[in-house]
Parts: sequence; C-alpha cells; structure tokens
Amino acid sequence: MSSGLALGFLVAAQVGPIWLLCARTALRQGLLGGLAVGLGAALVDTAYASLGVAGMARLLELPTLRTALGLAGAAVLLVIGARTLWSAWRPRPAEGSDARAASPLRAFRVSLIATASNPLTIATWAAIFAATAAAGVARSLPGVVGFLGGVGAGSMTWFAILSGGMALLGRHFGRPALRAADLLAGGGLVCFAVLLGWRSLQAG
Repeated sequence: MSSGLALGFLVAAQVGPIWLLCARTALRQGLLGGLAVGLGAALVDTAYASLGVAGMARLLELPTLRTALGLAGAAVLLVIGARTLWSAWRPRPAEGSDARAASPLRAFRVSLIATASNPLTIATWAAIFAATAAAGVARSLPGVVGFLGGVGAGSMTWFAILSGGMALLGRHFGRPALRAADLLAGGGLVCFAVLLGWRSLQAG
C-alpha cells in the first residue's frame, strides 16, 4: 500500500488541470470546495488505476478512439476554463445563498467530469501499474487491492494539503487577487485544453 500511497501523492502533485481547478476552487469556496475537487479526482484516479490493472488501457491503442476521447477531454477542459475566466468578472452570490451552499457538490461533479474525460489519466496509471507489477509490488490480489487503496489515499492526501493551503490564502485575498487567480487558473485550463486537443490530433 505504501507504494500506491506514494505514487498517488506524486501523480496528484504534478501541476495540471485538476491541480489548477482544486487550487482555484479552494481559494474561492474554501476548504470544502477544494476537498470536493480532490475527492472527485482521487476517485477517478483509483477507478482508472483499476482499469489499468484490468488491461483496459489497450483500448487507447485504437487511434480513432484515442483521438475521440482526447478531443472530448479537450472540449471539457476548454468549457471549464472559459467558465473560470468568465467567473473572474461576473457578480458573486451573497454569503449563505443556496448557490454557495451547493458549491462543494458542484465542484465534486466538475472534478469527476474533468478528470474522467482525460484519456491520459488511464494511460498514466496503466503504465505505472505495469512498472509496479514488474517490480513485484502488486502481483497478488491483496497487493493489488492495497496498491489501489494507496493510490486513492495518496491522491486525496495531496489535494487535502493543497486545499488547506489555498483556503488559508483565500481568507487573506481581496477581490482583485481572487480575480487574478481566476484568470490564471482559467488561462491555464484553456492552455491544457489546447495542448490535449493538439496532441490528440497529432496522435490520430
């Protein structure tokens, strides 16, 4: 389980679209919002690691499917990025409103969609599992279960740390700083979307 814990933590700690989404959400919505994003990402990471164990990553070897999934993932990231950029300028709901109270659930749903729509996620975990299996880390059923549990726990641990730090910063940020964070995160998500779309077309 320790190997899965370390790998889950390190993979989650890489700067990417979900990293940006979690940081921005924690800044805007506080700890619960960031944790909701982290939980969604951790669940998808664990699910995709399970698919990697089952050998489902071979489906991504089909050029048409790989390209279609990549373009779909790019479209999802592009929409999320555009909405994040727009949110930098739109009026904010009042504290305690129904929209704000429901924000952690919405953040969880967005995280699930954004993480699951990226075909590179399953490919990454398939490669990692192949390496760990070759090293004898997760050959038995208990080893596989422990590895997958560690992946989820490690991923969630990183996002909890990131969410806590960003939530603390958010308490001291004024509206201009939060707007700048929205612009930075939104721009980053759009860039990741363009990169994923370009790579998908090149690979196809």
